[in-house]
Amino acid sequence: MTIHLAYREPEPRRIAGAKSDWEMVIGMEVHAQVRSNAKLFSGASTAFGAEPNTQVSFVDAAMPGMLPVINDFCVEQTVRTGLGLKAVINRVSQFDRKNYFYPDLPQGYQISQLYHPIVGEGEVLVDMEPGIARRVRIERIHLEQDAGKSIHDMDPDHSYVDLNRTGVALMEIVSRPDIRGPEEAGEYVRKLRQILRYLGTCDGNMQEGSLRADVNVSVCPPGAYERYQATRDHSHLGTRCEIKNMNSIRFIQQAIEYEARRQIGILEDGGEVHQETRLYDPGRGETRSMRSKEEAHDYRYFPDPDLLPLELSEDWIEAIRLALPELPDEKKARFVTEYGVTEYDASVLTAERARADFFEAVAKGRDGKQAANWVINELLGRLNKEGHDIADSPLSPAQIGGVIDLITKGEISGKIGKELFEILWAEGGDPAEIVEKRGMRQVTDTGAIEEAVDQVLAANPDKVEQAKAKPSMAGWFVGQVMKATGGKANPKAVNEMVRRKLGV
Repeated sequence: MTIHLAYREPEPRRIAGAKSDWEMVIGMEVHAQVRSNAKLFSGASTAFGAEPNTQVSFVDAAMPGMLPVINDFCVEQTVRTGLGLKAVINRVSQFDRKNYFYPDLPQGYQISQLYHPIVGEGEVLVDMEPGIARRVRIERIHLEQDAGKSIHDMDPDHSYVDLNRTGVALMEIVSRPDIRGPEEAGEYVRKLRQILRYLGTCDGNMQEGSLRADVNVSVCPPGAYERYQATRDHSHLGTRCEIKNMNSIRFIQQAIEYEARRQIGILEDGGEVHQETRLYDPGRGETRSMRSKEEAHDYRYFPDPDLLPLELSEDWIEAIRLALPELPDEKKARFVTEYGVTEYDASVLTAERARADFFEAVAKGRDGKQAANWVINELLGRLNKEGHDIADSPLSPAQIGGVIDLITKGEISGKIGKELFEILWAEGGDPAEIVEKRGMRQVTDTGAIEEAVDQVLAANPDKVEQAKAKPSMAGWFVGQVMKATGGKANPKAVNEMVRRKLGV
């Protein structure tokens, strides 16, 4: 299956309350916490949920004389991410000091990368509808350390600082302003999170702050984006405002919608949008000003004198490339061709790597469509209803495969299979043994089926005459026979027997 790229631009949107049409232009800086047991420049733990200030090394606390030492696994994870996003890996990169004061950053500067990032240009294909994707270009990925956390609601007169996150490795994934609306922004974050999880480089838990985004929003008249594409002149896009620290896809979409309306209101009233950093208040459903937007020179960047440039060998990069897992787009295309499932079902099955692995274990040696139906409709449906994911499944692939095998062999019907699924969900066990012990095996004895059919026909002579004139009524008799046999009769055999007896 080929993924078709849709380059058609969205139609200018009519924003509620606006006097004319406007286009949204959105760029995102996604901060993804590197999946690593230790921090970027120290050996302190990165485990989530520890008591405040219990995972802070002397380096993290900026004690005098302490020097950073690079965690090479974090570098490897960043390179793996870049390769997964089809990005350029820079053989030489450099760490810089970004100077600003916050109480949760003890050294008074952040070690980041401005001039020479570790990863260059890449792309993310954002699924907008089956078979159609939009390309969002990645400008760069740089590696940096996280700051700590200031806590303001524990005491009316004091603020507290938790330095456990200080020094945790972050990948800042910077997109170009290619995103054109709230829905596409949401799908972009979902797709990026999916890829990171497949790669194993970030757990993507937004509720824990492992993945969060700064969203740059601007509005411009229809056609301005095309002029930017032709000239690369950002002035066509309007003045952007940045919404900081968004850790919910739903809130990201709401914030974009509100911010676009706010900027349009200013412009249509003859005002001017000022570049600034804003925060989103989900309770009020609005953004509010935080500070004027800083530029690179405001941070007084300079190369970090304590860290040598990173020099990566081509052989090392290639070894990482060869060890990459099959990524979502490739896996989805393979599921369509190899298992014969629809593109929609393939999307559902590949949404998570663990889910895709579970399905493949069920489908091995079996009909792919049948396996997909049981995994999606029965298993995932039940898990979603109870608020669980595939890792919490009480049923193994072997158990679901066992149910499918019994149906395929004709030993149980599909209806009995669903009853068996419920027993397995509640009690566990081996499907074949449960069917044997509980007498759930399907009745295939034609003599027993014929006897049941004859009894139903004899009990309903009026309906027999009606069915001879109206053959579609045969289905009613099939249902009655199935009911009489407790659902154990072979439905196909019952249907054939009923129609033969009725002569229809």
